Amino acid sequence: MRYRLRLRSEPFIHCQKRKMENKKKSIRTQIPSFLNSCRCIKNLHFYGQNRNRNVKAATFEALSSASSPLRDTISLPSLVNDPSSMAMISVQHVVVLLLTSFLIAITFFLFTSDNIRFPLPSLSSDYTPLPNSSNLGVSSDQTPQKMKMKLNASHDQEEEVVKWDLCKGAESVDYIPCLDNRDAIKQLKSRRHMEHRERHCPEPTPKCLVPLPDNYKPPVPWPKSRDMVWYNNVPHPKLVEYKKEQNWVKKEGEFLVFPGGGTQFKYGVTHYVEFIEKALPVIKWGKNIRVVLDVGCGVASFGGFLLDKDVITMSFAPKDEHEAQIQFALERGIPATLSVIGTQQLTFPANAFDLIHCARCRVHWDADGGKPLLELNRVLRPGGFFIWSATPVYRDNDRDSKIWTAMVSLTKSICWKVVAKMVDSSGIGLVIYQKPTSESCYKKRSTQEPPLCPKEEANASWYAPLRQCISKLPSGAVQKWPELWPKRLGSVKPQSVLVDSKTFKKDTEKWSEIVSDVYLERLAVNWSSVRNVMDMNAGFGGFAAALVNRPLWVMNVVPVDKPDTLSVVFDRGLIGVYHDWCESLNTYPRTYDLLHSSFYLGDVTQRCEIVQVVAEIDRVLRPGGYLVVQDTMETIKELESILGSLHWSTKIHQDRFLVGRKGFWRPIKPEL
Repeated sequence: MRYRLRLRSEPFIHCQKRKMENKKKSIRTQIPSFLNSCRCIKNLHFYGQNRNRNVKAATFEALSSASSPLRDTISLPSLVNDPSSMAMISVQHVVVLLLTSFLIAITFFLFTSDNIRFPLPSLSSDYTPLPNSSNLGVSSDQTPQKMKMKLNASHDQEEEVVKWDLCKGAESVDYIPCLDNRDAIKQLKSRRHMEHRERHCPEPTPKCLVPLPDNYKPPVPWPKSRDMVWYNNVPHPKLVEYKKEQNWVKKEGEFLVFPGGGTQFKYGVTHYVEFIEKALPVIKWGKNIRVVLDVGCGVASFGGFLLDKDVITMSFAPKDEHEAQIQFALERGIPATLSVIGTQQLTFPANAFDLIHCARCRVHWDADGGKPLLELNRVLRPGGFFIWSATPVYRDNDRDSKIWTAMVSLTKSICWKVVAKMVDSSGIGLVIYQKPTSESCYKKRSTQEPPLCPKEEANASWYAPLRQCISKLPSGAVQKWPELWPKRLGSVKPQSVLVDSKTFKKDTEKWSEIVSDVYLERLAVNWSSVRNVMDMNAGFGGFAAALVNRPLWVMNVVPVDKPDTLSVVFDRGLIGVYHDWCESLNTYPRTYDLLHSSFYLGDVTQRCEIVQVVAEIDRVLRPGGYLVVQDTMETIKELESILGSLHWSTKIHQDRFLVGRKGFWRPIKPEL
């Protein structure tokens, strides 16, 4: 018995001893020795079971040919001359011996190899590990908001340091840099014309990150969001109390609920829209009327209702005492932007909108020589309609009568004609004006006041002052009313930007193919969660046109440093704005689900730092939102590093497309 026990344990002990002695040898030498040792043990077990001379001879031969570690361990004469002892090596012990030896070999292999790497698989289709700190230049002992990265914003291969900090201040959760520049606003000489509600961008452009509201949640999905949103996402109770009698918005538990009321919507927005249809039956929503501008929109219930009629409405209002009304609209999934008719032109092209609407929008149209109404005339399409629902239309007190008289004089001077005027059973009235389609009326005026404006330049409305003149009408086929929707989406002839129809058609086909084959099918984007979309470099609006049948809307941005194609976007029945991406947008934080850029972010670095642009993208996107980029690999790699420092997940497709997804990470709040 003692002999058998010694025989069972001795090979293992000697094998361990030999492995410790050979630890410094190359792994390539150890693996063949290990395999030969396994083969000889298998032969030993086979010999113990059969006990015949042929097997005995084969075993002896195997042991003789085995590598030195195992051959030296086992006493060959004693094993071969005592077959009974061989039988005691059971299958169980051989398996244990094999597994133990295998684990030792693997452990030795891992600890002695300097070149091998074992990448771990992704946990889900949307998950991408953060970039390695060595690739970003991040020190392992640094806090997240003080990450160091190798950036190439100016393509000079110099190392810059990016420090992510939270924006400071009591209102930092809703921080809009170009509208919340308190220092610039304090220095204004006048606020008479709403100068304090206009853009005053700080220098340099901030790189801070806006904090999240407490208990922020992913937004309520569309279309349910049109009627209710999470209160904690937009925790502003002031408008609930201020407009409680007009059914703008109510608070019910965890939600803000939008009943569809408004100052002029006493019986609800549905009744109000039907009232407009009765007043002027020529208005066919979603047919000849596709693109609408809603001035002083409140919470955008008018535009939200028209979405069901295939009408896309650009709702706008200033950031004023009507607390967060545009933020409410965007949280609901309704197109909206922050703007004001003050001293500067709206960031839209001339002759863009089919219809403009104002329901108690609190704009003095005859102020400053009629400049506010002349600005509406500029952006209204020839033959387009202006609907004005306000007390001067249907009340005859001294104040309202004076305003109405001034409005009659002003509209006559710019050749607008009244096509309808009605008072509803609710007591609410409206008047509908129509803009002329030719300049013949202008020439017949008894006085040339206001005069005709000189020819406008491209991107003329970016930081352009309001003008006290009548914008000239376009000539030729451009001034003709677009075809009925949806045919107008692909039938526009972009002579206004000197682009031939073949180029336009090719662009449309290109985007249709890219969106259907790549964006919708192959990129890691959950499109069912996407409602508010922005195209950072829209061109002719091909990206938006390719998505028109999906339950989302696209804000088409034409950068001021690119060709002016925004008029084509509106001619197609889409909406958009001019913008300079070296500055912040006129929108609240966390208002878009997806931002798209096609071969633009690499160009913008020639004018400003890419980190500034990424910080603005992070401000605008909701947690869980996407950045989809088509660009060169140089730009994509640079973006991947910056997004990694923000703790975004990223994926690259075909060395051409980057998908970044924003998370809930924010830098640590500084100690007070």
